Amino acid sequence: MERMFPVADAHCDFLYYMYYNHYSLKKAAPRQAVALPYLRKGGAAMQFFAAWVDPDARASGLQQCLWLIDAYYRMLEDCADAGVIPFSPEFTPEGGKIATVLTVEGGEALMGQEENLRLFYRLGVRAMTLTWNATNELAHPAMSRVNRGLTKLGRIIVREMDRIGMAVDVAHLSDAGIDDVLSIVRRPIFSSHTNARAICPHRRSLSDEHIRAISKQGGVICVNYYPPQLNRTGEAGIDDVVRHILHVAQVGGIEHVALGSDFDGMVEYPNGLNNWGDVPNLLSALLQAGLSEEEVRCIAYDNLYKYIAQFY
Repeated sequence: MERMFPVADAHCDFLYYMYYNHYSLKKAAPRQAVALPYLRKGGAAMQFFAAWVDPDARASGLQQCLWLIDAYYRMLEDCADAGVIPFSPEFTPEGGKIATVLTVEGGEALMGQEENLRLFYRLGVRAMTLTWNATNELAHPAMSRVNRGLTKLGRIIVREMDRIGMAVDVAHLSDAGIDDVLSIVRRPIFSSHTNARAICPHRRSLSDEHIRAISKQGGVICVNYYPPQLNRTGEAGIDDVVRHILHVAQVGGIEHVALGSDFDGMVEYPNGLNNWGDVPNLLSALLQAGLSEEEVRCIAYDNLYKYIAQFY
């Protein structure tokens, strides 16, 4: 399939592997999914880069996050001649450049300090997930055995994110936590890499109730490619990703679904979707499923662009 659409992606873990495994964006290492040759082949116009905080690491969450933020800016310097640039609302995908958005995955990075949130914002961070898969000072994750929401500090942090204009990412958050966030914020929230629980019953996926609530509020639900969240057979393909996208579009509206691959954050991928260069296969499958070119363009790029532009 020839490139027909610009593509935006709301989540990848490249920065972690750049820092710890010496990945380079310019040249792909074995199993690397986010690299310029793949990005170009896949029609990439915008990529969110997450600074993921490993709760089991020896270094503090703040230190880990700063290491990956530094990696992000080193990446930009190294790839400036290749057209990799920081996102701005004036960005247009037609020029062949790739806009980047810096995010944080895991509220452990704050070390319990509201001041660190504001510092991250000044360093260019425009979105943050409150948790990963472990309970922290802010909230309880979807993977917890108990469905508990935000802590007192978590509520303070969400209010401050809303005030300064940092997008609240509810990926990995418990159902009760999502309810709490929705009760606090005035700005739209999003889920950067998730799926539809009605299609595959996984705790990390969103209920139809939350898909509707996030959509009604003006947010976006970004579907990921993680096989255990796509189906329960142990092997997934592009058709599974399509089913989740179509379900989110049906429940929340076509203008509230986007892509959030989780590339470089998985040890396994769906058949036919192993790296950024395979994304046109997904877009082609969406067309074959009956969506119009305008609808596919919205899912591939426009919805996520419109969402994140509000935070700049």
